[in-house]
Amino acid sequence: MMSTVIANKLQVEDLARGATFFGTGGGGEPTEGAKAVLSEVEQGKKISLIDVQELSDDDLVACPFLMGSIAPLTKEKLKEMEMFGLSKKIYDYKGMMATAVKELANYAGKKISAVVPIELGGGNTLAAAAAGSSLNITIVDGDFSGRAIPEISQGTPFLADKTIYPISSVDEFGNICIIKNAINTLVVERIGKYISAASFSLAAQCGFLMSGKEAKETIISGTVSKCLEVGAFIRKSRESGQKVLDPLVNEVGGWLLFKGIVSAKETEDKDGYYWGTHTLNGVDEFSGQTFKIWFKNENHISWKDDKPFVTSPDLIIVVDLDTGEPITNTNLKITDRVGVIGMKAKEMFRTSKGLAILGPRHFGFDWNYRPIEEVVK
Repeated sequence: MMSTVIANKLQVEDLARGATFFGTGGGGEPTEGAKAVLSEVEQGKKISLIDVQELSDDDLVACPFLMGSIAPLTKEKLKEMEMFGLSKKIYDYKGMMATAVKELANYAGKKISAVVPIELGGGNTLAAAAAGSSLNITIVDGDFSGRAIPEISQGTPFLADKTIYPISSVDEFGNICIIKNAINTLVVERIGKYISAASFSLAAQCGFLMSGKEAKETIISGTVSKCLEVGAFIRKSRESGQKVLDPLVNEVGGWLLFKGIVSAKETEDKDGYYWGTHTLNGVDEFSGQTFKIWFKNENHISWKDDKPFVTSPDLIIVVDLDTGEPITNTNLKITDRVGVIGMKAKEMFRTSKGLAILGPRHFGFDWNYRPIEEVVK
């Protein structure tokens, strides 16, 4: 099989753009993710993404990921960080993730031969690839979610009843922990989030140790190269001078849910997550209508004219109305002119077990999931 190769700055930017698109408002900061991969490419390295089927059954695969809130730091939090001596950063995204991989390998006493991103996102996907490249470890073209997720229990390993611990954790200040065991995956998530919250920032963690055979049964294949394709499509559409939004919707097989201007932004940084609601006032054919998006790091619940609309596990993606550039919830601002695109989730997340971890009731909303293709009729 042909591997996807990332070898220049343009490809790095395309990958970051496409991964941010599938990140549904979360997935980490794309500028940091791009910087991480670019630091490898500028050394003359070519980052090859292999198909999961190329792994041998006895390979050992691990998953490095970013954990914590994506909320912007306030002056108050920066002052509190200073009180704890959290002022000198020693790791960037790549350094944190690479160290987390090494710490897990040391703890387990095993050699890790491949890494896979936990999700699709401008920070998480690219930093995992950069960490793998820096350690000369194989990088798998795939992930566990087909989008970005706020909780590590919302991926295919949980659906397949795989063990996700032990987990190593490294923050940007050099604090290192191991989660040796936990009573269930929800508790692992909670412990991991509070470890990241202790340093008021993201931590890089690494877990999900599995054999190559298990990885073949668990990883959603080809998703990282798809990010590269979509990121390149947005760029090329823009360069050609054509309007991006409608062709982009067609390219990804999605639906245009709304066009509008961000009129309100209510947010909260709590328990290691970035929570909030964005309100849009419609423009063009949506003039006179309103659209709201509730997020927990990523976009999960929407209302059109105050009526429940598209929800997770289906994807709710916000892009710049004119350029098609995807926008994270951290960076979305009042007065931004945006388009909202919806896409179907991967089928395994539309099962009863998938909906239990990623449907509206999981997030505390008292209504049943309706597939996007039914909602938009």
